[in-house]
Amino acid sequence: MSESNAAFPTYETLATALNDGVLTVTLNRPDRLNAFNTQMMNDLLAMYDAVDDDDRVGVVIVTGAGRGFCAGADLGSGGATFDSGGTKDNPEGPRPVPRDGGGRVTLRTFDLKKPVIAAINGPAVGVGITKTLPMDIRLASEKAKFGFVFARRGIVPEAASSWFLPRVVGINKAMEWVATGRVFGPEEALAAGLVSEVLAEDALLARANELAREIVDNTGRISVALSRQMMWKMLGASHPMEAHRIDSKAIHYLGSGPDAREGVESFLEKRPPAFSLRVSEDLPDFFPWWESPSFEEE
Repeated sequence: MSESNAAFPTYETLATALNDGVLTVTLNRPDRLNAFNTQMMNDLLAMYDAVDDDDRVGVVIVTGAGRGFCAGADLGSGGATFDSGGTKDNPEGPRPVPRDGGGRVTLRTFDLKKPVIAAINGPAVGVGITKTLPMDIRLASEKAKFGFVFARRGIVPEAASSWFLPRVVGINKAMEWVATGRVFGPEEALAAGLVSEVLAEDALLARANELAREIVDNTGRISVALSRQMMWKMLGASHPMEAHRIDSKAIHYLGSGPDAREGVESFLEKRPPAFSLRVSEDLPDFFPWWESPSFEEE
C-alpha cells in the first residue's frame, strides 16, 4: 500500500477508504438507515478534524451504507427523542441551552479546508439532508428521497439550515419544503438546485469519484482551500468590497509562490500540474480572516 493510501482512521458509525487523495466516508448504520445519533455526530466531527490535518486528503465523498443515505435523527427514544430537559416548569430554574448536534456538524463542515461531495444514495430526511447543505456538491441516486420534515415532528429545522437552505434553493422553495414537511423525489430536488445531478444507482459513486479526481488531479490544494472559504464566507458579506479585500490578499500571496508558477508553466507546456503547497503548512497568515461567533449569546 502506498503512503498516500495508508489507513485513514475508522469510526464506530463511519467506514472510510482513502484512494489517491479521495477519501470516501460511508455512514455505516445500515440497520437504522444510517440514522443520526450522538455517536455519529462525534464521529463526523472527529473525521472532519482528521481530514483538515491530513495532507493526503484532497476531497471527501460522503455516502450511505445499504439502501439509505441517512433517515434523519434516530427515533429509538420515541416521543422523548428531542427532549433535552427543557426549561418549562423546571423547579431548579432555567437550564443552559444545549447545542444542536446537527448544527455542530454543519458548522464544522462550513469551516472545512477540503471540498465535500455528497453522494446521496437513498432516503435523506431531516438531519439526513440538512447536514449535507454546507457540502459543496450534492449528487443524488434515482432512489433518493428528501424531506425537511421537522414541522411534522413538532420541531423546527436544525443544523443551521435556516441559514443554509434559502441560500441553496431560495426562500420560496425552502419555505414550501419546510412548511409542508413533505417528502419529495430527486427530480424535484434537481429542479430546485438542491442537487446538481440525478444518476442511476450504480453510477452514483462513479460520478462522485470522477468529480473528485478532477479536483485532486488538476488543482492546487491551497487554491481550493482558500476558494472554498471565500465562496462560503462571502455568502454573508455585507458588500463586495469584503470579497475584493480577500481576493487581493490571496492573489498577492499565491501569485509569487510556487503553485502559481507551476500552474502557468504546466499549462504552457501542456502537461499535468505538480502543485507543491500543502494545507497543513502553507496557508497564508491572514487565514482565517473571519471571526466565528460563539454559541453563547453576548
